[in-house]
Amino acid sequence: MTQTAVPALALENIGKVFGSVRALEGVNLTVHPGRVVAIMGHNGAGKSTLMHILAGTLRPSSGTVALFGENAASPTRKGHLPGDTVRCVFQELSLCPNLTVVENTRLALRGLPFGKWRARARDLIRKSLDDIFPDHGIEPTAKLEDLPIGSRQMVEIARAFATTGDPVRVVILDEPTSSLGGRRASQLLAYMRKASQAGATIFFISHRMDEIFGHTDEIVVMRDGQIVAHRPTSEFTHDSLVSEMGMVEIPADHSAEAASTKIDTPVVVRVGDFVARKGTVVGLAGLDGHGQKDLLNEIYLSSRRPVAENTLEGTLAFVAGDRQSEGIFPLWSIARNISAGRSTGPQTSKSVSLAREIGVAQTWQTQLSIRAPDVNTPISALSGGNQQKVLVARAFAQEAEIILLDDPLRGVDVGTKRELYAFTRDQARAGKTFIWYSTEIAELENCDTVYVYYQGRISAVVPREELSEHRILEASFGRNSDTPATSDKVN
Repeated sequence: MTQTAVPALALENIGKVFGSVRALEGVNLTVHPGRVVAIMGHNGAGKSTLMHILAGTLRPSSGTVALFGENAASPTRKGHLPGDTVRCVFQELSLCPNLTVVENTRLALRGLPFGKWRARARDLIRKSLDDIFPDHGIEPTAKLEDLPIGSRQMVEIARAFATTGDPVRVVILDEPTSSLGGRRASQLLAYMRKASQAGATIFFISHRMDEIFGHTDEIVVMRDGQIVAHRPTSEFTHDSLVSEMGMVEIPADHSAEAASTKIDTPVVVRVGDFVARKGTVVGLAGLDGHGQKDLLNEIYLSSRRPVAENTLEGTLAFVAGDRQSEGIFPLWSIARNISAGRSTGPQTSKSVSLAREIGVAQTWQTQLSIRAPDVNTPISALSGGNQQKVLVARAFAQEAEIILLDDPLRGVDVGTKRELYAFTRDQARAGKTFIWYSTEIAELENCDTVYVYYQGRISAVVPREELSEHRILEASFGRNSDTPATSDKVN
């Protein structure tokens, strides 16, 4: 699209300070209408803080924000321009779980009348869902708390693009695909391009490199609260982007023994046809909502209430996939979140060793590079990716023999992912067993065996040496099983 004389966004010398933490410093950025702009950087680089300032939910400590030539935010200005200039989908969902889809839509759309708004809001959100996610299967009358996290993410995205009049002008998408399966993510990426061609300016944060290189026009790289690069996407390579982000990417570890060589190791988990052996990393794949989470929940519940037909040999830790609802304790510090569920002394003792708690937390802060001033920092002050690292740290700190991972690296930068892959392999060699559900096919190469699920059952068991994207995708649609391949009602 031809650039206009007036930029959609002009940031001048933006700074943001939280107490002693300088989150942003001297940020300058100009973006024209109709562009899809990737905002890249490691966790804690300042991406989400910058987007909150653009959205008007944070006021800058210094500098100004101009939207379409008009001053929208400064340290002395109370708020943004009126209307729906900027729409947001933040990494942590902003929906009210006790309200319906329609009621959540009403909260976001200022143009709806106060009386008789319900039918209008229902039509708007249904149309937006249909446009972005065909065959979504979401009822506008459903309560948010009754929907899986992927469906809640779809509602939040559809709400951001719904409009009562003028088309949407600026949309911020902060890790919008982190809770979506592959099919739904592809639908969103296609709709992003359609919206930009209609004139919308889209700011897109993702740690998935294929999404960045395949679907954006420009890349802005942030490091330590500053912009260190801003160029057309075509001028970056995978390696140069990682380098600009200030990370050395660790090559994937393919040296681990194939699962076939571990056939004599003990079975530590058996649920129906699913088997995990000691010292292996077992992947769970397939389209979201086809039974992978049900398996993880069944294994976890077996540790609380043993089931005769199931096998579970060893202590268990669980990294939940829904960080806000099932993972973090938002009022606690990093140290308390890491130590939650961990025995700090003899089983008969009711006391907690604070020194030991702090020591363990500091160890894991260092090992996982959790970006925070210290472990007494409230977890709510961290970026989403760093919060996810705390959950991973909690599981490792429990010294469990079996670790269940429900898409554990959502919102985690590529460098940290590689570090965690290597750490997981080392822990598996030491005898720990990992059962790892991932929505990213690239992560599965770190597994010894991958179980692909389709319509609630196993459609393929793929050993590491036979793993390929084509094989996983085929099995994800039931083409390796007796079940006819269909794609309806898949999230």
